[in-house]
Amino acid sequence: MISVLRDKTYRHLFGAQVVALTGTGLATVALGLLAHDIAGPGTGAVLGTALAIKMIAYVGVAPIATALLCALPRRAVLVALDLVRVAVAAVLPWVSEVWQVYVLIFLLQAASAAFTPLFQATIPDVLPDERDYTRAVTLSRTAYDLEGLLSPALAAAALAVVSFHELFLGTALGFAASALLVVSVVVPKSLPRKRYDAHGIRIYLATPRLRGLLAVHLTAAAAGSMVFVNTVAAVRDGLGRDASDVAIALAVNGAGSLVAALVLPSVLERFTDRVVVSRAAVVLAGVLFLGAFAWSLQMLLVLWAVVGAGCSLALTPGARLLRRSADPADRPALFAADFALSHACWLVCYPLAGWVATAAGLTTAFLVLGVVASAGAVTAVRLWPTHDPAVIEHDHRDLDPHHEHLHDAVPAGGVWTHAHEFRIDDHHSRWP
Repeated sequence: MISVLRDKTYRHLFGAQVVALTGTGLATVALGLLAHDIAGPGTGAVLGTALAIKMIAYVGVAPIATALLCALPRRAVLVALDLVRVAVAAVLPWVSEVWQVYVLIFLLQAASAAFTPLFQATIPDVLPDERDYTRAVTLSRTAYDLEGLLSPALAAAALAVVSFHELFLGTALGFAASALLVVSVVVPKSLPRKRYDAHGIRIYLATPRLRGLLAVHLTAAAAGSMVFVNTVAAVRDGLGRDASDVAIALAVNGAGSLVAALVLPSVLERFTDRVVVSRAAVVLAGVLFLGAFAWSLQMLLVLWAVVGAGCSLALTPGARLLRRSADPADRPALFAADFALSHACWLVCYPLAGWVATAAGLTTAFLVLGVVASAGAVTAVRLWPTHDPAVIEHDHRDLDPHHEHLHDAVPAGGVWTHAHEFRIDDHHSRWP
């Protein structure tokens, strides 16, 4: 897996991802404690609203930013967005009102919404070989999981000597280091496209496997929202534990995700993406129902570890599916579509988790989110075909017989038939 780090460009980009994720992890812990400091018993509602604002920025900004920025030099755009995130993170320690939190979270996440799809779409261009890309995806997921494990532990250690406000400064340093690493390498240029508006979303929703993936995103969002929104309330108010136990609970969630990521490459050699992803989604739905009976810290830690593992198994193969489902020129638009659509699921689940927990208690929140997760798991199984080959034989009726795309096609009954790796694009507007 680490062999892909021999490529200098990818090595620096991966390093940028790691340091930015570390800063983001510190901000996750600090934001929860900031919300608790400002709102007290209303922490869940405040944090749920803040995370909903984050999702609004993701859903609304990603496709627009892709359309506006795709023609600009990638490296310059990525560095500029990192610097915006540095500035916002540096201001967060000084806020004292809920509305200030909301405004700064929107600005921070709008920059991330522009940065992330462009960054993700760059990796397949840096590593065009499919095996290398698969290793890179697994390594990327491992970085996410290590962040979930180490950042809370780092935050817990830091909280022993500083207040949570200083954690935001660590976030700013992480984004600054990311900018330095990105600027140190030559990033491949974007391939030109005629349009970027809704093209990625059209590809996404016209591809059966991606429609199933979107339903899986809903299940993962339901489970993950309970972790990210309600861990502070569950640990501090429900179980009467201190801030360090909040960090421990989040670290356990990251540990479960890390273990799953490490075993995933061997699992994917034995099972198809669909089998791994759909079964993980079913497990996540079941865990939420069990969460209604988590009456001790030990029980909560076990459930949080399983949620971490389930989300890792459910979501990590998604990048492989996106790469498989788009031509290189369409990847930025498709990655932006996945970013926006998947975060639309979080936009629903984040406030739902916070508001239901605040109004009706954690037990009810677990049950409600369990229903949402179950709906996503069932929908994924129904939408994602069991037989999902890469190469599909199909017909063309509207192309000119001399069109270059038909060079290997065979005429039959007034149509042209051939087979190749099928993707929705300018020549294939619907699935066969």
